[in-house]
Amino acid sequence: MPALEWRFSQVFGERSAGEEVQDVDIISAIEFNKSGQHLATGDRGGRVVLFERTDAKDSVGRKEAEKADYSVSRHPEYRYKTEFQSHEPEFDYLKSLEIEEKINKIKWCQSANGSLSLLSTNDKTIKFWKVQEKKIKKVSEMNLSPSNAPANGRPAGSNAFGSSAYVPNGGISKPGGLNSLRLPVVVTSQETSLAASCRRVFTHAHDYHINSISNNSDGETFVSTDDLRINLWNLEISNQSFNIIDVKPTNMEDLTEVITSAEFHPTHCNTLAYSSSKGSIRLVDLRQSALCDTHSQLFEQHEAPGSRSFFTEIIASISDIKFSMDGRHILSRDYMTLKLWDINMNSGPVATFQVHEYLRPKLCDLYENDSIFDKFECCQSGDGLRVATGSYSNIFRVFGFGTGNNEAATLEATRNPTRRQLQNPTRPARSLSTLTRVVRRGADSTGIDANGNSYDLTTKLLHLAWHPSENLIACAAANSLYMYYA
Repeated sequence: MPALEWRFSQVFGERSAGEEVQDVDIISAIEFNKSGQHLATGDRGGRVVLFERTDAKDSVGRKEAEKADYSVSRHPEYRYKTEFQSHEPEFDYLKSLEIEEKINKIKWCQSANGSLSLLSTNDKTIKFWKVQEKKIKKVSEMNLSPSNAPANGRPAGSNAFGSSAYVPNGGISKPGGLNSLRLPVVVTSQETSLAASCRRVFTHAHDYHINSISNNSDGETFVSTDDLRINLWNLEISNQSFNIIDVKPTNMEDLTEVITSAEFHPTHCNTLAYSSSKGSIRLVDLRQSALCDTHSQLFEQHEAPGSRSFFTEIIASISDIKFSMDGRHILSRDYMTLKLWDINMNSGPVATFQVHEYLRPKLCDLYENDSIFDKFECCQSGDGLRVATGSYSNIFRVFGFGTGNNEAATLEATRNPTRRQLQNPTRPARSLSTLTRVVRRGADSTGIDANGNSYDLTTKLLHLAWHPSENLIACAAANSLYMYYA
């Protein structure tokens, strides 16, 4: 299978050189809907922005397309559709706790009657939104005609003689008085505007921060997950949820692991997978019991004897899991690697991809500046043949999966995504920091990677999504949304 050649497609919210990024504008969630016709992003300011796919073939002629060096079969392109304020900052007075408005996750729901439905969540509250086009109503006739406007301080319709008279607007003027009341005529125009309305609010069900939400294939239910519990909701009922998984020990001192992510199987509505901070994934069957304490499958990779260190458990923590479209595989991301698991084989992952191995000697520095706790997302192509995830310096990696497929692309979220692959010295460049052994207080946020390129821990590409049916990846670099196609 030939390696894909990735090209820049679009960017939204690109910042100019030297422009400072406001924290509220940083993108914190990305999600394509099931058809790939729409894309949603959420940011730290609690906003949700929707984009819709446009058919560029209509607007671009063949000659223009050839001039612009586009292939005849066009790749997906998107345009801004609408945005709305999903969450506001709140304050929990009982716990004296500020709840920030940052959107943690967005999930699309099944649409009906041409409207779009989605769930968005911050740390504590999930909201169910409906976005639909509404026809604009306009006033077509006012209750006064322009020719009958008041003049010389006399009310319209009154005459000098004080007797009743007919006025051009159809009303009757009384002696010395105003016309009889005529209401303006309102008509529905052909113009439409998009309106987002919050249909339901799901709240007061989590003591800890919500890290993930997932829709069920039954179209009626979804789960929300925090560190210790997973709750099952019905989309129609906001005041009641069922706690289906609870890992909270009687004594919190006995707590050894927390839940980091959960996702429903794409077609089996009774199957749920959830990951933990110890690097394990559990598969549960919701039909077994109301409280799913026991798992039907456990996926974990056993460490090699003698390889354990202080950082072993920290870097084993899974930050994201995703089912493949056919439900056969689960993709997981821990700090250093991407792992692909076959749900019928729990002896170990069927493939492991090294994301940024050059950072392994620097785990102590990464721990000091908290980078080791960064939570990177992962995604898989619709055909299941490729996987992708982000890293530092605003780069993301795309790996091929399958017999004889050793594809491993490193792309940067810029207009020239492949520039980092051009410089690839035969041996890694050595920086002064690797030559001199100096005890440092506080860790550097820059360094040199395995290809001799400098890396920057302050620019991290945490969020990305793969189009469900085409080779198009959308990823977030701070406040900018970049798209690449192959």
